[in-house]
Amino acid sequence: MSGELSPEQVRHKAAARVAEVARAMGSELPRLGSALHAEIADAIPELRGDDVILELLRASSESNVETFLHVAQHDIPIDEVRPPSAATEYAHRLAQRAISANALLRAYRVGQNAVLDWVVAEVARNEPDREVAFAAAQILQTMSFAYVDRVAEQVVAEYESERERWLANRNTVRSAMLTRVLSGRDYDLAAAESALGYLLRQHHLAMVIWTAEDDGVPSELRRLESLVGAIGESVDASGQALFLPQDRSLAWCWIPLGRTLDGHRFDLDAIRRLVEATGPSIRVALGRTHAAATGFRTTHQEALRAHAVAAIAGDIRVVTFDVPGVQICSILARDLESTRSLVASALGGLADDDENTAQLRDTLLTFLQAKSSYVAAAEVTHLHKNTVKYRVDKALDARGRPLDDDRLNLELALTACQWLGTGVLPRTVRQARA
Repeated sequence: MSGELSPEQVRHKAAARVAEVARAMGSELPRLGSALHAEIADAIPELRGDDVILELLRASSESNVETFLHVAQHDIPIDEVRPPSAATEYAHRLAQRAISANALLRAYRVGQNAVLDWVVAEVARNEPDREVAFAAAQILQTMSFAYVDRVAEQVVAEYESERERWLANRNTVRSAMLTRVLSGRDYDLAAAESALGYLLRQHHLAMVIWTAEDDGVPSELRRLESLVGAIGESVDASGQALFLPQDRSLAWCWIPLGRTLDGHRFDLDAIRRLVEATGPSIRVALGRTHAAATGFRTTHQEALRAHAVAAIAGDIRVVTFDVPGVQICSILARDLESTRSLVASALGGLADDDENTAQLRDTLLTFLQAKSSYVAAAEVTHLHKNTVKYRVDKALDARGRPLDDDRLNLELALTACQWLGTGVLPRTVRQARA
């Protein structure tokens, strides 16, 4: 039979058959929509358990099938097709729930395959001429690809726009609530937890995490957030950390540790290894563990103070507030001019900015922390006690004053040099060395 038809007649009959099949399948829309919904829901595990999303998926599936069948029946130009409102709302809800756009695109791919199988099978059942049936199947295939390409592009754009709006609104709410919580002002605890997406009624470990590079980019924030997740795993966090970027290269974080601290590991060396594995530019400052909403504030304040020390020192990769010397140096860091005066007065010539003098300062501080015991200091420094005594004597010679002369300020000045680095050495000394 097909041999009697011209190519133009085949195309005409194929187009007519496509329209008939589309009209016939349109009458079965509820059944087709339900079947397609079940197939897509089964293929996308991210949607399971979310009744609202699944119901929107049903509406989106049925409305997309209906629109596609109208396009096929009436030969509507693809360029004029807009996504059904249910499909747009489905994309918005996925964005609001932070479900990946891949789940959105997968639904269209699964839907396209299923609908194409149905319509081609329907053509084969109703069109006796194989050449016409083949031409009709080609029309439907081309039309389905064009439809999915057109609609999917638009719903993904809707998804991305909604995701940006949603995050902006959420971050605005988060920031406002965070300000209230950190200031200690009156607020509703449940409302605060809802806005932050984080439980305050538990133990917390706060961090400030940043990159020392000046050209922070969005990808840096992703790297920082990934590191926070790894640190959370290393301390057996009870859930996902609260990660709040402050700019392109610095973020405030809180790691949740649950209502009790039983079973949590705090291996500072493990945290250092994680930080070092990210490259040379990442820095981390940690507070101490505290509980409840007041602890949420306290651990954050401690992390900020530790960060102030590390930011001045410049070369510290990981610093914790509970390390001896960090607390006092966080206070000294608030007034560097006064701290430089203290260092100059207490150290004298021991404030020189060179490697040998820095070594003498370190040995003298270790000696003081070891309760003026050469033996104990030797164990800490892994030196012979005579070597320790030699360096201590050299340090005191450089200082020009005996050990017990203004001893408190001496130890404060040495501690400042240890943690805050050359930034606290007297400027005249550093300029003379330059």
